[in-house]
Amino acid sequence: MTSKRHISRLPIVLLCSAAALSACSRVADVGQPPRMTEPRTTEEFQAMTEPPILFPDAPVRADAQASLWTGKPMSLVGDRRASTRGDILTVVIEIDDRAEMSNSSGRSRTAGEKVSIPSLVGLPQRIDEILPEGASMEDLAQAKSSSSFKGSGSISRRDKLTLRVAATIVDTLPNGILRIQGTQEVRVNYEMRELTVSGFVRPSDVDRRNEIAYDRIAGARISYGGRGQISDVQQPRYGQQLADIVLPY
Repeated sequence: MTSKRHISRLPIVLLCSAAALSACSRVADVGQPPRMTEPRTTEEFQAMTEPPILFPDAPVRADAQASLWTGKPMSLVGDRRASTRGDILTVVIEIDDRAEMSNSSGRSRTAGEKVSIPSLVGLPQRIDEILPEGASMEDLAQAKSSSSFKGSGSISRRDKLTLRVAATIVDTLPNGILRIQGTQEVRVNYEMRELTVSGFVRPSDVDRRNEIAYDRIAGARISYGGRGQISDVQQPRYGQQLADIVLPY
Protein backbone atom coordinates (compact mmCIF):
# COMPACT_ATOMS: atom_id res chain seq x y z
CA MET A 1 0.00 0.00 0.00
CA THR A 2 2.84 2.35 0.88
CA SER A 3 4.68 1.68 -2.39
CA LYS A 4 1.57 2.55 -4.41
CA ARG A 5 1.28 5.89 -2.60
CA HIS A 6 4.92 6.67 -3.38
CA ILE A 7 4.38 5.82 -7.06
CA SER A 8 1.29 8.04 -7.27
CA ARG A 9 3.15 10.95 -5.70
CA LEU A 10 6.15 10.66 -8.04
CA PRO A 11 4.71 12.85 -10.86
CA ILE A 12 3.81 15.55 -8.34
CA VAL A 13 7.32 15.51 -6.87
CA LEU A 14 8.90 15.73 -10.32
CA LEU A 15 6.62 18.62 -11.30
CA CYS A 16 7.43 20.52 -8.12
CA SER A 17 11.16 19.91 -8.61
CA ALA A 18 11.02 21.21 -12.18
CA ALA A 19 9.12 24.29 -11.05
CA ALA A 20 11.67 24.92 -8.29
CA LEU A 21 14.60 24.65 -10.69
CA SER A 22 13.01 27.03 -13.18
CA ALA A 23 12.23 29.47 -10.38
CA CYS A 24 15.84 29.37 -9.19
CA SER A 25 17.13 30.17 -12.67
CA ARG A 26 14.73 33.10 -12.91
CA VAL A 27 15.72 34.41 -9.47
CA ALA A 28 19.39 34.35 -10.51
CA ASP A 29 18.59 36.71 -13.40
CA VAL A 30 16.75 39.27 -11.28
CA GLY A 31 18.36 42.67 -11.72
CA GLN A 32 20.82 41.34 -14.29
CA PRO A 33 20.79 41.92 -18.06
CA PRO A 34 20.52 38.84 -20.32
CA ARG A 35 23.85 37.11 -20.74
CA MET A 36 25.38 37.20 -24.20
CA THR A 37 26.74 34.04 -25.78
CA GLU A 38 30.51 33.72 -25.80
CA PRO A 39 31.59 33.93 -29.48
CA ARG A 40 34.53 31.57 -28.92
CA THR A 41 32.14 28.71 -28.11
CA THR A 42 30.23 28.88 -31.40
CA GLU A 43 30.69 26.66 -34.42
CA GLU A 44 31.44 29.77 -36.48
CA PHE A 45 34.54 30.54 -34.40
CA GLN A 46 35.75 26.97 -34.76
CA ALA A 47 35.36 27.17 -38.53
CA MET A 48 37.37 30.40 -38.68
CA THR A 49 40.17 29.12 -36.45
CA GLU A 50 40.37 25.71 -38.12
CA PRO A 51 40.20 26.41 -41.86
CA PRO A 52 40.87 23.58 -44.32
CA ILE A 53 44.42 23.10 -45.57
CA LEU A 54 44.47 23.32 -49.36
CA PHE A 55 47.39 21.73 -51.21
CA PRO A 56 49.74 21.52 -48.22
CA ASP A 57 52.57 20.02 -50.26
CA ALA A 58 52.43 22.55 -53.10
CA PRO A 59 55.59 24.73 -53.20
CA VAL A 60 55.13 28.49 -52.97
CA ARG A 61 57.36 30.68 -55.08
CA ALA A 62 59.04 33.56 -53.30
CA ASP A 63 58.06 36.07 -55.97
CA ALA A 64 54.43 34.91 -55.90
CA GLN A 65 54.02 35.84 -52.23
CA ALA A 66 54.37 39.55 -53.00
CA SER A 67 52.66 39.50 -56.40
CA LEU A 68 49.37 41.36 -57.04
CA TRP A 69 48.35 38.83 -59.71
CA THR A 70 48.43 35.57 -57.78
CA GLY A 71 44.65 35.11 -57.88
CA LYS A 72 44.45 34.79 -54.11
CA PRO A 73 41.49 36.47 -52.34
CA MET A 74 43.65 39.32 -51.05
CA SER A 75 45.32 40.04 -54.39
CA LEU A 76 44.24 42.75 -56.80
CA VAL A 77 42.39 40.41 -59.15
CA GLY A 78 41.45 37.75 -56.62
CA ASP A 79 37.87 36.60 -56.03
CA ARG A 80 36.84 37.97 -52.65
CA ARG A 81 33.64 35.94 -52.43
CA ALA A 82 33.34 33.41 -49.63
CA SER A 83 34.05 29.92 -50.86
CA THR A 84 35.79 27.86 -48.16
CA ARG A 85 35.37 26.95 -44.53
CA GLY A 86 35.93 29.94 -42.26
CA ASP A 87 35.02 32.56 -44.90
CA ILE A 88 32.37 35.15 -44.04
CA LEU A 89 29.50 36.34 -46.25
CA THR A 90 26.46 38.57 -45.74
CA VAL A 91 22.93 37.17 -45.77
CA VAL A 92 20.28 39.65 -46.90
CA ILE A 93 16.85 38.88 -45.44
CA GLU A 94 13.98 40.79 -47.04
CA ILE A 95 10.75 38.93 -46.33
CA ASP A 96 7.49 40.54 -47.45
CA ASP A 97 4.94 37.74 -47.72
CA ARG A 98 1.18 38.07 -47.80
CA ALA A 99 -1.45 35.34 -47.82
CA GLU A 100 -5.22 35.71 -48.07
CA MET A 101 -7.80 32.94 -48.22
CA SER A 102 -11.57 32.98 -47.91
CA ASN A 103 -14.17 30.24 -48.23
CA SER A 104 -17.83 29.67 -47.41
CA SER A 105 -20.19 26.71 -47.47
CA GLY A 106 -23.90 26.18 -46.92
CA ARG A 107 -26.32 23.29 -46.67
CA SER A 108 -30.10 23.08 -46.29
CA ARG A 109 -32.55 20.16 -46.20
CA THR A 110 -36.32 19.81 -45.57
CA ALA A 111 -38.29 16.54 -45.32
CA GLY A 112 -41.88 15.62 -44.46
CA GLU A 113 -43.84 12.39 -44.05
CA LYS A 114 -47.58 11.73 -43.47
CA VAL A 115 -49.32 8.37 -43.04
CA SER A 116 -53.10 7.94 -42.76
CA ILE A 117 -55.61 5.07 -43.21
CA PRO A 118 -59.06 6.61 -43.69
CA SER A 119 -60.63 3.34 -44.86
CA LEU A 120 -59.64 -0.29 -45.06
CA VAL A 121 -62.52 -2.78 -45.10
CA GLY A 122 -64.04 -0.79 -42.26
CA LEU A 123 -61.20 -1.60 -39.91
CA PRO A 124 -60.15 2.03 -39.24
CA GLN A 125 -63.67 2.84 -38.06
CA ARG A 126 -63.70 -0.15 -35.73
CA ILE A 127 -60.29 0.79 -34.35
CA ASP A 128 -61.33 4.44 -33.86
CA GLU A 129 -64.04 3.24 -31.44
CA ILE A 130 -61.49 1.79 -29.04
CA LEU A 131 -58.88 4.53 -29.40
CA PRO A 132 -58.68 7.36 -26.83
CA GLU A 133 -60.65 10.51 -27.48
CA GLY A 134 -59.11 12.60 -30.28
CA ALA A 135 -57.13 9.69 -31.79
CA SER A 136 -57.99 8.44 -35.27
CA MET A 137 -56.52 6.15 -37.90
CA GLU A 138 -57.07 8.91 -40.44
CA ASP A 139 -54.10 10.81 -38.94
CA LEU A 140 -51.95 7.78 -38.14
CA ALA A 141 -48.52 9.48 -38.33
CA GLN A 142 -47.03 12.72 -39.55
CA ALA A 143 -43.39 13.86 -39.32
CA LYS A 144 -41.46 16.89 -40.53
CA SER A 145 -37.79 17.68 -40.34
CA SER A 146 -35.51 20.45 -41.53
CA SER A 147 -31.85 21.30 -41.09
CA SER A 148 -29.53 24.02 -42.31
CA PHE A 149 -25.84 24.75 -42.06
CA LYS A 150 -23.80 27.74 -43.04
CA GLY A 151 -20.11 28.31 -42.47
CA SER A 152 -17.52 30.84 -43.55
CA GLY A 153 -13.87 31.48 -42.83
CA SER A 154 -11.09 33.79 -43.90
CA ILE A 155 -7.34 34.07 -43.35
CA SER A 156 -5.31 37.23 -43.83
CA ARG A 157 -1.63 37.24 -42.92
CA ARG A 158 1.38 39.38 -43.74
CA ASP A 159 4.99 38.94 -42.69
CA LYS A 160 7.58 41.64 -43.27
CA LEU A 161 11.18 41.43 -42.12
CA THR A 162 14.28 43.24 -43.36
CA LEU A 163 17.62 42.24 -41.87
CA ARG A 164 21.27 41.71 -42.74
CA VAL A 165 23.51 39.31 -40.87
CA ALA A 166 27.04 38.02 -41.37
CA ALA A 167 27.30 34.24 -41.67
CA THR A 168 30.29 31.91 -41.70
CA ILE A 169 30.90 28.91 -43.91
CA VAL A 170 31.16 26.08 -41.40
CA ASP A 171 31.40 23.16 -43.81
CA THR A 172 31.77 22.26 -47.47
CA LEU A 173 29.79 19.25 -48.68
CA PRO A 174 31.29 16.72 -51.12
CA ASN A 175 29.26 18.20 -54.01
CA GLY A 176 30.61 21.71 -53.36
CA ILE A 177 27.56 23.07 -51.54
CA LEU A 178 28.41 25.35 -48.61
CA ARG A 179 26.78 25.07 -45.21
CA ILE A 180 26.51 28.45 -43.53
CA GLN A 181 25.60 29.57 -40.05
CA GLY A 182 25.29 33.04 -38.59
CA THR A 183 24.24 34.50 -35.25
CA GLN A 184 23.75 38.01 -34.02
CA GLU A 185 22.92 39.30 -30.56
CA VAL A 186 21.94 42.89 -29.77
CA ARG A 187 21.32 43.91 -26.17
CA VAL A 188 19.47 47.11 -25.36
CA ASN A 189 19.12 47.73 -21.63
CA TYR A 190 17.58 44.53 -20.28
CA GLU A 191 16.30 43.07 -23.54
CA MET A 192 18.26 40.82 -25.89
CA ARG A 193 17.42 40.43 -29.58
CA GLU A 194 18.73 37.27 -31.22
CA LEU A 195 18.98 36.54 -34.92
CA THR A 196 20.12 33.19 -36.29
CA VAL A 197 20.35 31.95 -39.86
CA SER A 198 21.58 28.67 -41.29
CA GLY A 199 21.25 26.66 -44.46
CA PHE A 200 22.97 25.49 -47.63
CA VAL A 201 24.07 27.69 -50.54
CA ARG A 202 25.74 27.25 -53.89
CA PRO A 203 29.01 29.16 -54.37
CA SER A 204 27.69 30.55 -57.66
CA ASP A 205 24.75 32.22 -55.84
CA VAL A 206 27.10 34.47 -53.84
CA ASP A 207 27.25 37.77 -55.73
CA ARG A 208 30.28 39.98 -56.28
CA ARG A 209 29.53 41.98 -53.13
CA ASN A 210 29.86 38.74 -51.17
CA GLU A 211 26.14 38.75 -50.38
CA ILE A 212 23.40 36.18 -50.80
CA ALA A 213 19.62 36.58 -50.61
CA TYR A 214 17.69 34.44 -48.17
CA ASP A 215 15.56 32.93 -50.94
CA ARG A 216 18.67 31.29 -52.41
CA ILE A 217 19.41 29.40 -49.20
CA ALA A 218 18.23 25.79 -49.27
CA GLY A 219 16.92 24.44 -45.99
CA ALA A 220 16.97 27.97 -44.58
CA ARG A 221 16.33 28.29 -40.86
CA ILE A 222 15.82 31.91 -39.86
CA SER A 223 14.94 32.86 -36.31
CA TYR A 224 14.37 36.33 -34.94
CA GLY A 225 13.39 36.57 -31.30
CA GLY A 226 14.47 37.82 -27.95
CA ARG A 227 14.84 37.23 -24.28
CA GLY A 228 14.76 39.55 -21.35
CA GLN A 229 12.28 41.39 -19.17
CA ILE A 230 9.89 42.38 -21.97
CA SER A 231 9.87 38.93 -23.59
CA ASP A 232 9.38 37.35 -20.17
CA VAL A 233 6.27 39.41 -19.45
CA GLN A 234 4.78 38.55 -22.84
CA GLN A 235 4.99 34.80 -22.19
CA PRO A 236 2.26 32.97 -20.20
CA ARG A 237 3.32 31.39 -16.93
CA TYR A 238 4.19 27.68 -16.76
CA GLY A 239 1.04 26.92 -14.77
CA GLN A 240 -1.14 28.59 -17.37
CA GLN A 241 0.56 26.66 -20.19
CA LEU A 242 -0.03 23.37 -18.38
CA ALA A 243 -3.64 24.31 -17.69
CA ASP A 244 -4.21 25.06 -21.37
CA ILE A 245 -2.96 21.57 -22.24
CA VAL A 246 -4.78 19.63 -19.52
CA LEU A 247 -8.14 21.41 -19.35
CA PRO A 248 -10.64 20.18 -21.99
CA TYR A 249 -12.38 23.55 -22.31
